[in-house]
Amino acid sequence: MNLTASVSLDLDNQWAYVKTQGLDGWQDFPSYLDLVVPRILDTLKQAGLRITVFVVGKDAALEKNYGALRSIAESGHEIANHSHMHEPWLHLYSNEELQTDFDAAEAAIESATGEMPRGFRGPGFSTSAAVRALLTQRGYAYDASLFPTVLGPVARLYFFMTSKLPPEEKAKRRGLYGSFSSAFSPLTPYQIVPGLMELPVTTMPLLRTPVHLSYLLFLAQWSIPLARAYWDMAVAFCRMTGVAPSLLLHPTDFLDATDVPAMSFFPAMRVPAARKIELVRHTLTSLLAHWEVGTMAQVARAVTGPAKLEHCELRVHP
Repeated sequence: MNLTASVSLDLDNQWAYVKTQGLDGWQDFPSYLDLVVPRILDTLKQAGLRITVFVVGKDAALEKNYGALRSIAESGHEIANHSHMHEPWLHLYSNEELQTDFDAAEAAIESATGEMPRGFRGPGFSTSAAVRALLTQRGYAYDASLFPTVLGPVARLYFFMTSKLPPEEKAKRRGLYGSFSSAFSPLTPYQIVPGLMELPVTTMPLLRTPVHLSYLLFLAQWSIPLARAYWDMAVAFCRMTGVAPSLLLHPTDFLDATDVPAMSFFPAMRVPAARKIELVRHTLTSLLAHWEVGTMAQVARAVTGPAKLEHCELRVHP
């Protein structure tokens, strides 16, 4: 074993995808958490992993989601903050709007899960200097909002081409998936300011193309062996360059269009859920074969030392 790797999951709910796409119906906050969370927890239990789950505050504020969210915390997974309303234009918020969003998200997440988040990831990898300053002010241990890939602008263009958003709504989403300049930021954890770490989502070393599960499943639409081979190449490149991967998952990696017909617009939803989960298990197995795998709080603690990050210690429920 060598450097510590991590696995995280952005618990984006059905309404958040529909809202980002600019479709009606999100205001009713439709949810698939009761369906997908047991699948996620079962897959992680079989792999013997505890990961970081980034929870959206609005979901935590709705009583119908309490059971699913509480089960994540009770399984020993780290709970982190994914903003309150999951708006990928968080970088456009004023300081007052950011304060309001964080107040609401933290209160709802702690009430629903029993955990006060000390890690943050912006929706759609949205971030700004104001966001990072607020994280420092509120005592967060780490941010995980950077996505160092050359394909961010390409993914954003694809999103705009397939959505029916008016120009003013597209302008809000112009930071979606990060900027081209972020492609050249480090792939390994680093300190933004004293006490606040940045834990970027891993992309392919050297090539800087995505390697998270949603991208692998995009390839799997044409060939599962191709997706597996691409991931295996990423593992080889990470080992060669000394990068311990930070692997990103989403609920859609465990769902298909049969489960959630309203999400049929999302890439790879025609791939059967069972085949998706098989690919998830392949990536987790290969991670465990080459790295120690932990939560993002554990990685941050390993990099900066236990004394500085004691407040990130997870409370493991019996």
